[in-house]
Amino acid sequence: MNPAASLPIHGVFCAAATPVLADGTPDHAAFATHCQALLEEGCDGIALLGTTGEANSFSIAQRQALLDQVIAAGIDPQLLLPGTSQTNVPDTVTLVRHAVDAGVQAAVVLPPFYYKGVSDEGLFRFYAEVIEAVGSNDLRVVLYHIPPIAQVGLSVELVGRLLEAFPGVVVGIKDSSGKLDSMQTFASSFADFSVLAGADPFMLPLLRSGGAGCITSSSNLIGAHLRVVFDNFFDPAQDAKVDAAQARINAWRDLSNAYVQLPTIKAMLARRRNHAGWTRVRPPLVELGQAEIDNVWAQMAALEAQENV
Repeated sequence: MNPAASLPIHGVFCAAATPVLADGTPDHAAFATHCQALLEEGCDGIALLGTTGEANSFSIAQRQALLDQVIAAGIDPQLLLPGTSQTNVPDTVTLVRHAVDAGVQAAVVLPPFYYKGVSDEGLFRFYAEVIEAVGSNDLRVVLYHIPPIAQVGLSVELVGRLLEAFPGVVVGIKDSSGKLDSMQTFASSFADFSVLAGADPFMLPLLRSGGAGCITSSSNLIGAHLRVVFDNFFDPAQDAKVDAAQARINAWRDLSNAYVQLPTIKAMLARRRNHAGWTRVRPPLVELGQAEIDNVWAQMAALEAQENV
Protein backbone atom coordinates (compact mmCIF):
# COMPACT_ATOMS: atom_id res chain seq x y z
CA MET A 1 0.00 0.00 0.00
CA ASN A 2 1.23 3.48 -0.86
CA PRO A 3 2.27 5.10 2.46
CA ALA A 4 1.85 8.62 1.04
CA ALA A 5 -1.87 7.97 0.52
CA SER A 6 -2.49 8.31 4.26
CA LEU A 7 -1.36 11.95 4.30
CA PRO A 8 -3.95 14.77 4.14
CA ILE A 9 -2.97 15.98 0.64
CA HIS A 10 -1.00 13.61 -1.54
CA GLY A 11 -0.13 12.82 -5.12
CA VAL A 12 0.98 14.57 -8.26
CA PHE A 13 -0.22 18.17 -8.47
CA CYS A 14 0.54 20.35 -11.45
CA ALA A 15 1.74 23.89 -10.83
CA ALA A 16 -0.35 24.90 -13.80
CA ALA A 17 0.74 27.59 -16.20
CA THR A 18 -1.87 30.20 -17.14
CA PRO A 19 -2.54 30.88 -20.83
CA VAL A 20 -3.24 34.52 -21.66
CA LEU A 21 -5.03 36.25 -24.49
CA ALA A 22 -3.43 38.92 -26.68
CA ASP A 23 -4.71 41.59 -24.27
CA GLY A 24 -2.90 39.94 -21.35
CA THR A 25 -6.00 38.61 -19.58
CA PRO A 26 -6.30 34.93 -18.65
CA ASP A 27 -7.59 32.65 -21.39
CA HIS A 28 -10.30 30.81 -19.46
CA ALA A 29 -11.22 28.38 -22.22
CA ALA A 30 -7.64 27.31 -22.93
CA PHE A 31 -6.95 26.97 -19.21
CA ALA A 32 -9.96 24.73 -18.62
CA THR A 33 -8.93 22.53 -21.56
CA HIS A 34 -5.41 22.33 -20.17
CA CYS A 35 -6.61 21.37 -16.69
CA GLN A 36 -8.80 18.60 -18.06
CA ALA A 37 -5.87 17.28 -20.10
CA LEU A 38 -3.59 17.35 -17.03
CA LEU A 39 -6.04 15.21 -15.08
CA GLU A 40 -6.31 12.78 -17.98
CA GLU A 41 -2.52 12.61 -18.22
CA GLY A 42 -2.16 11.47 -14.62
CA CYS A 43 -2.17 14.49 -12.33
CA ASP A 44 -4.16 14.14 -9.10
CA GLY A 45 -4.99 17.82 -9.06
CA ILE A 46 -4.18 21.33 -10.19
CA ALA A 47 -2.22 23.88 -8.17
CA LEU A 48 -3.29 26.92 -10.15
CA LEU A 49 -2.18 30.51 -9.67
CA GLY A 50 1.19 29.83 -8.15
CA THR A 51 4.62 30.87 -9.34
CA THR A 52 4.30 28.98 -12.62
CA GLY A 53 0.77 30.34 -12.97
CA GLU A 54 2.08 33.94 -12.85
CA ALA A 55 -0.37 34.66 -10.04
CA ASN A 56 1.31 37.85 -8.92
CA SER A 57 1.02 39.28 -12.42
CA PHE A 58 -2.79 39.19 -12.24
CA SER A 59 -5.31 41.26 -10.31
CA ILE A 60 -7.37 39.85 -7.47
CA ALA A 61 -10.46 39.92 -9.70
CA GLN A 62 -8.64 38.07 -12.49
CA ARG A 63 -7.46 35.41 -10.07
CA GLN A 64 -10.94 34.93 -8.66
CA ALA A 65 -12.47 34.74 -12.12
CA LEU A 66 -9.95 32.12 -13.29
CA LEU A 67 -10.85 29.89 -10.36
CA ASP A 68 -14.57 30.42 -10.87
CA GLN A 69 -14.40 29.73 -14.59
CA VAL A 70 -12.37 26.53 -14.37
CA ILE A 71 -14.90 25.17 -11.87
CA ALA A 72 -17.76 26.28 -14.11
CA ALA A 73 -16.07 24.38 -16.94
CA GLY A 74 -16.48 21.16 -14.97
CA ILE A 75 -13.25 20.75 -12.97
CA ASP A 76 -14.04 19.41 -9.48
CA PRO A 77 -13.00 22.11 -6.97
CA GLN A 78 -11.75 19.37 -4.64
CA LEU A 79 -8.98 18.77 -7.17
CA LEU A 80 -7.78 22.37 -6.94
CA LEU A 81 -5.06 23.96 -4.80
CA PRO A 82 -5.12 27.65 -5.75
CA GLY A 83 -2.44 30.09 -4.70
CA THR A 84 -4.08 32.77 -2.57
CA SER A 85 -1.26 35.00 -1.39
CA GLN A 86 -0.68 38.72 -1.38
CA THR A 87 1.77 40.87 0.53
CA ASN A 88 -0.92 42.01 2.98
CA VAL A 89 -3.48 40.31 5.21
CA PRO A 90 -6.73 41.84 3.83
CA ASP A 91 -6.13 40.89 0.19
CA THR A 92 -4.89 37.45 1.18
CA VAL A 93 -8.07 36.95 3.23
CA THR A 94 -10.15 37.97 0.21
CA LEU A 95 -8.46 35.37 -2.00
CA VAL A 96 -8.48 32.61 0.62
CA ARG A 97 -12.13 33.16 1.54
CA HIS A 98 -13.13 33.11 -2.13
CA ALA A 99 -11.26 29.83 -2.63
CA VAL A 100 -12.84 28.24 0.44
CA ASP A 101 -16.30 29.35 -0.68
CA ALA A 102 -15.59 27.78 -4.08
CA GLY A 103 -14.98 24.44 -2.35
CA VAL A 104 -11.29 23.88 -3.11
CA GLN A 105 -9.23 21.17 -1.44
CA ALA A 106 -6.79 23.66 0.09
CA ALA A 107 -5.31 27.11 -0.39
CA VAL A 108 -1.58 27.46 -1.01
CA VAL A 109 -0.38 30.50 0.92
CA LEU A 110 2.96 32.23 0.48
CA PRO A 111 4.38 34.25 3.34
CA PRO A 112 4.21 38.04 2.84
CA PHE A 113 7.17 38.49 0.53
CA TYR A 114 7.87 42.22 0.26
CA TYR A 115 9.65 42.86 3.55
CA LYS A 116 12.81 40.80 4.01
CA GLY A 117 14.50 39.61 7.18
CA VAL A 118 11.22 39.37 9.07
CA SER A 119 10.90 37.28 12.21
CA ASP A 120 9.03 34.05 12.80
CA GLU A 121 6.77 36.04 15.12
CA GLY A 122 5.81 38.38 12.29
CA LEU A 123 5.17 35.50 9.91
CA PHE A 124 3.11 33.70 12.53
CA ARG A 125 0.95 36.79 13.01
CA PHE A 126 0.39 37.03 9.24
CA TYR A 127 -0.81 33.43 8.92
CA ALA A 128 -2.81 33.61 12.14
CA GLU A 129 -4.64 36.77 11.10
CA VAL A 130 -5.49 35.23 7.71
CA ILE A 131 -6.76 31.97 9.18
CA GLU A 132 -8.76 33.66 11.92
CA ALA A 133 -10.27 36.24 9.55
CA VAL A 134 -11.40 33.57 7.08
CA GLY A 135 -12.91 31.74 10.05
CA SER A 136 -14.10 28.66 8.19
CA ASN A 137 -14.09 25.05 9.33
CA ASP A 138 -13.55 24.13 5.67
CA LEU A 139 -10.26 26.01 5.40
CA ARG A 140 -7.18 23.92 4.69
CA VAL A 141 -3.83 25.66 4.20
CA VAL A 142 -0.73 24.43 2.40
CA LEU A 143 2.19 26.68 3.31
CA TYR A 144 4.51 27.74 0.47
CA HIS A 145 8.24 27.72 1.19
CA ILE A 146 10.14 29.23 -1.75
CA PRO A 147 13.02 31.30 -0.36
CA PRO A 148 14.94 31.49 -3.69
CA ILE A 149 12.15 33.71 -5.08
CA ALA A 150 10.24 35.09 -2.09
CA GLN A 151 13.45 35.67 -0.11
CA VAL A 152 11.32 34.89 2.93
CA GLY A 153 11.48 31.32 4.22
CA LEU A 154 9.46 29.25 6.67
CA SER A 155 11.34 27.64 9.53
CA VAL A 156 10.57 24.27 11.09
CA GLU A 157 9.86 26.10 14.35
CA LEU A 158 7.33 28.39 12.68
CA VAL A 159 5.57 25.49 10.99
CA GLY A 160 5.40 23.63 14.29
CA ARG A 161 3.86 26.65 15.97
CA LEU A 162 1.25 27.00 13.22
CA LEU A 163 0.37 23.31 13.45
CA GLU A 164 -0.10 23.60 17.20
CA ALA A 165 -2.22 26.74 16.90
CA PHE A 166 -4.32 25.60 13.94
CA PRO A 167 -4.58 21.79 13.97
CA GLY A 168 -6.47 20.41 11.01
CA VAL A 169 -6.19 23.73 9.18
CA VAL A 170 -2.49 23.88 8.32
CA VAL A 171 -2.12 20.52 6.61
CA GLY A 172 0.98 20.71 4.45
CA ILE A 173 3.83 22.62 2.84
CA LYS A 174 5.12 22.99 -0.69
CA ASP A 175 8.89 23.13 -0.39
CA SER A 176 10.53 24.87 -3.33
CA SER A 177 13.77 25.57 -1.53
CA GLY A 178 15.65 23.32 -3.92
CA LYS A 179 17.11 21.50 -0.93
CA LEU A 180 16.15 17.89 -0.31
CA ASP A 181 17.31 18.05 3.31
CA SER A 182 14.81 20.87 3.94
CA MET A 183 11.96 18.74 2.59
CA GLN A 184 13.07 15.70 4.54
CA THR A 185 13.31 17.73 7.75
CA PHE A 186 9.73 18.93 7.38
CA ALA A 187 8.58 15.37 6.66
CA SER A 188 10.37 13.88 9.66
CA SER A 189 9.39 16.64 12.08
CA PHE A 190 5.60 16.41 11.84
CA ALA A 191 3.14 13.54 11.73
CA ASP A 192 0.11 13.59 9.42
CA PHE A 193 1.56 16.56 7.54
CA SER A 194 1.91 16.70 3.76
CA VAL A 195 5.31 17.75 2.41
CA LEU A 196 5.17 18.30 -1.34
CA ALA A 197 8.29 18.70 -3.45
CA GLY A 198 8.45 21.82 -5.57
CA ALA A 199 10.77 20.27 -8.17
CA ASP A 200 10.40 16.95 -9.99
CA PRO A 201 13.84 15.43 -9.24
CA PHE A 202 13.10 15.61 -5.51
CA MET A 203 9.74 13.83 -5.46
CA LEU A 204 11.11 10.28 -5.47
CA PRO A 205 13.66 10.71 -2.64
CA LEU A 206 11.12 12.77 -0.69
CA LEU A 207 8.46 10.07 -1.04
CA ARG A 208 10.95 7.56 0.29
CA SER A 209 11.50 9.88 3.27
CA GLY A 210 7.82 10.20 4.17
CA GLY A 211 6.77 12.92 1.75
CA ALA A 212 3.38 13.29 0.14
CA GLY A 213 4.10 14.00 -3.54
CA CYS A 214 4.80 17.10 -5.58
CA ILE A 215 3.56 20.40 -6.94
CA THR A 216 5.77 21.09 -9.95
CA SER A 217 5.95 23.11 -13.14
CA SER A 218 7.23 20.27 -15.33
CA SER A 219 4.07 18.31 -14.55
CA ASN A 220 2.41 20.60 -17.10
CA LEU A 221 4.10 18.18 -19.52
CA ILE A 222 5.05 14.95 -17.73
CA GLY A 223 2.20 14.05 -15.42
CA ALA A 224 2.15 10.50 -16.75
CA HIS A 225 5.79 9.87 -15.77
CA LEU A 226 5.31 11.40 -12.32
CA ARG A 227 2.25 9.18 -11.90
CA VAL A 228 4.39 6.09 -12.46
CA VAL A 229 6.83 7.19 -9.77
CA PHE A 230 4.15 8.07 -7.23
CA ASP A 231 2.19 4.85 -7.77
CA ASN A 232 5.19 2.51 -7.56
CA PHE A 233 7.97 4.09 -5.46
CA PHE A 234 7.25 1.91 -2.41
CA ASP A 235 7.36 -1.44 -4.26
CA PRO A 236 10.90 -2.79 -4.77
CA ALA A 237 9.61 -5.02 -7.56
CA GLN A 238 8.86 -1.85 -9.54
CA ASP A 239 12.24 -0.18 -9.09
CA ALA A 240 13.23 -0.58 -12.74
CA LYS A 241 9.97 1.01 -13.89
CA VAL A 242 10.36 3.85 -11.38
CA ASP A 243 13.98 4.49 -12.35
CA ALA A 244 13.06 4.62 -16.04
CA ALA A 245 10.23 7.07 -15.35
CA GLN A 246 12.53 9.20 -13.20
CA ALA A 247 15.10 9.34 -15.99
CA ARG A 248 12.41 10.65 -18.36
CA ILE A 249 11.29 13.16 -15.73
CA ASN A 250 14.82 14.45 -15.32
CA ALA A 251 15.29 14.85 -19.07
CA TRP A 252 12.10 16.89 -19.43
CA ARG A 253 12.96 18.93 -16.36
CA ASP A 254 16.38 19.72 -17.83
CA LEU A 255 14.74 20.88 -21.06
CA SER A 256 12.28 23.11 -19.18
CA ASN A 257 15.32 24.86 -17.69
CA ALA A 258 17.04 25.40 -21.04
CA TYR A 259 16.09 29.09 -20.87
CA VAL A 260 14.10 31.08 -18.29
CA GLN A 261 11.86 28.36 -16.93
CA LEU A 262 8.34 29.77 -17.13
CA PRO A 263 8.54 31.13 -20.70
CA THR A 264 10.14 27.81 -21.66
CA ILE A 265 7.33 25.80 -20.07
CA LYS A 266 4.80 27.92 -21.93
CA ALA A 267 6.65 27.49 -25.23
CA MET A 268 6.60 23.74 -24.64
CA LEU A 269 2.87 23.88 -23.94
CA ALA A 270 2.31 25.75 -27.21
CA ARG A 271 3.56 22.65 -29.00
CA ARG A 272 1.93 20.13 -26.67
CA ARG A 273 -1.50 21.79 -26.79
CA ASN A 274 -1.15 22.93 -30.42
CA HIS A 275 -2.03 26.48 -29.42
CA ALA A 276 0.40 29.28 -30.28
CA GLY A 277 -1.13 31.60 -27.67
CA TRP A 278 0.52 29.55 -24.93
CA THR A 279 3.83 31.31 -25.62
CA ARG A 280 2.54 34.58 -24.15
CA VAL A 281 3.66 35.64 -20.68
CA ARG A 282 2.86 38.63 -18.52
CA PRO A 283 5.36 41.38 -17.64
CA PRO A 284 7.92 41.42 -16.21
CA LEU A 285 8.54 38.06 -17.91
CA VAL A 286 9.36 37.97 -21.62
CA GLU A 287 8.47 35.17 -24.04
CA LEU A 288 11.13 33.13 -25.81
CA GLY A 289 12.37 34.23 -29.21
CA GLN A 290 11.54 32.15 -32.26
CA ALA A 291 15.00 30.58 -32.47
CA GLU A 292 14.73 29.52 -28.83
CA ILE A 293 11.24 28.11 -29.42
CA ASP A 294 12.47 26.17 -32.45
CA ASN A 295 15.30 24.71 -30.38
CA VAL A 296 13.01 23.69 -27.53
CA TRP A 297 10.51 22.13 -29.91
CA ALA A 298 13.23 20.13 -31.64
CA GLN A 299 14.41 18.79 -28.31
CA MET A 300 10.83 17.95 -27.34
CA ALA A 301 10.46 15.95 -30.56
CA ALA A 302 13.67 14.07 -29.74
CA LEU A 303 12.47 13.21 -26.24
CA GLU A 304 9.11 12.06 -27.57
CA ALA A 305 10.83 9.89 -30.17
CA GLN A 306 12.96 8.23 -27.47
CA GLU A 307 9.87 7.49 -25.40
CA ASN A 308 8.08 5.93 -28.37
CA VAL A 309 10.90 3.50 -29.19
